[in-house]
Amino acid sequence: MSKDKKFSDWQKNELAASLKRFPERKEEFSLHGGVEIPRLALPETIDDNYRDRLGFPGQYPYTRGVQPTMYRGRFWTMRQYAGFSSAAESNKRYRYLLDQGTTGLSVAFDLPTQIGYDSDDSMSLGEVGKVGVAIDTLADMEMLFKDIPLDKISTSMTINSPAIVLLAMYVVVAEKQGVTADKLRGTIQNDVLKEYVARGTYIFPPRPSLGLITDIFQWCFANMPLFNTISISGYHIREAGSTAAQEVAFTLANGITYVQTALDAGLELDHFAKRLAFFFNASSNLLEEVAKFRAARRLWARLMKNRFQARKPASMMMRFHTQTAGSSLAAQQIDNNIVRVTIQALAAVFGGTQSLHTNSRDEALSLPTEDSVRTALRTQQIIAHESGVADTVDPFAGSYYIEQLTDSIELAAEDLISKIEQKGGVVSCIEDGFIQRQIEQAAYDYQKEIEAGQRVIVGVNKFQIKEEDKPELLRMNPAVESAQIAALQKVRYERNDDEAQARLATLKVAAESGSNLMEPIIAAVRAYVSLGEICTVLRKIFGEYRD
Repeated sequence: MSKDKKFSDWQKNELAASLKRFPERKEEFSLHGGVEIPRLALPETIDDNYRDRLGFPGQYPYTRGVQPTMYRGRFWTMRQYAGFSSAAESNKRYRYLLDQGTTGLSVAFDLPTQIGYDSDDSMSLGEVGKVGVAIDTLADMEMLFKDIPLDKISTSMTINSPAIVLLAMYVVVAEKQGVTADKLRGTIQNDVLKEYVARGTYIFPPRPSLGLITDIFQWCFANMPLFNTISISGYHIREAGSTAAQEVAFTLANGITYVQTALDAGLELDHFAKRLAFFFNASSNLLEEVAKFRAARRLWARLMKNRFQARKPASMMMRFHTQTAGSSLAAQQIDNNIVRVTIQALAAVFGGTQSLHTNSRDEALSLPTEDSVRTALRTQQIIAHESGVADTVDPFAGSYYIEQLTDSIELAAEDLISKIEQKGGVVSCIEDGFIQRQIEQAAYDYQKEIEAGQRVIVGVNKFQIKEEDKPELLRMNPAVESAQIAALQKVRYERNDDEAQARLATLKVAAESGSNLMEPIIAAVRAYVSLGEICTVLRKIFGEYRD
């Protein structure tokens, strides 16, 4: 087939269908001076191998993006990650973000919530509401989304080990708003494997945790078809110190494990694969990050097609959220962080992300202030509307360096995935520490380079200044913890406790029998059973993981 014929076929088929469904934005696509920006940049001379490896946007292997027109049709979702103090305070921040033009919410939970403890548990002392919002019962979740229409807003929840409980709460809150589960859009992170190697907010051992994830897959396929059931996360792997290739390899290896676990449970690939989402880090080496996103997308498409025999295009597409690199933010000269975040956000957009969170300049010191959050959001809006980088699809394609780097990252990631499989798979590699050691060594090498001055971090190991003024920071009120505990105890006092205990007993029987736990947990949540009470039942049955 000739090159012109391939291009013509793409225009007639994928492009025409996409334009019909998602018309391009109405403004002119031209540079200052009237030079027209092409929809798709093509080299004057190009061989078939190059085109076969890249394809066209919206076409396997999706190297150049998952939609034919990408941001010419619709911008990425501008999703700001937020949550702190109480549900009421976080609700105010969400409504502020929506007023400022954010197009999706992303919920940060506090540490006790992330590891399945109630706010009045002795393990929670001093941590309630600190790094996210405290959610103990359905009452907190109702307040968190008060006056926010869940049928109109896409919500992402960064929660892993107790994801099934928080998802159940979200479903019941929507139900109370009159919104059925089949109308809900968003993503639950639900990626517990990376917790064992990079982040640490695990509760149960890996194998029962995989069972809970499969329960979510099954229930959501039947009841919540528009919701992404997992966000397979490389973000925290990179934050822990991995290289770009390691981030791709370990993330996709986890993805392979989730797919195989679901298949082993009897789910049909093309039913659940289209609801898998990914979550990557955008670090400061712009060109490497662009190549990383392209390599990850192509490698996942090949794995799904060749290894798992996916038939539907949607099952092979890697759709991902990106967050700028929190670990790159410096406490010194915090305004420099605005520049870092801008570069990282550009990398995500050049790399074809579907949604994006931009970190705030003060996050190396505290949770962000409203002013800092607004600047972070405005960074995305300026990139979208003023920079011109969203006006053509995959603008770096054809760069000799980008294509070589894309190939290099793909090959290195593929090699690491093979090593993991030779060692018995991800769970075995977690249990013997193989993945952890790889990340730790990469982090150690990176830090040595900084300390030796071989890698410059502006304002940290070079270009330092003496800073006299202290920036204004967001401080948590110490009274938040006692108020949250009082609210939890009030819920326990006012609920029908006989019903609550009956729901917990039903959950225990279901967990012991290996049944799907979504419905028993939804029933418990409706009865205002707390997160900690549900997780205590599951701890007794599944046990707790110890590194």
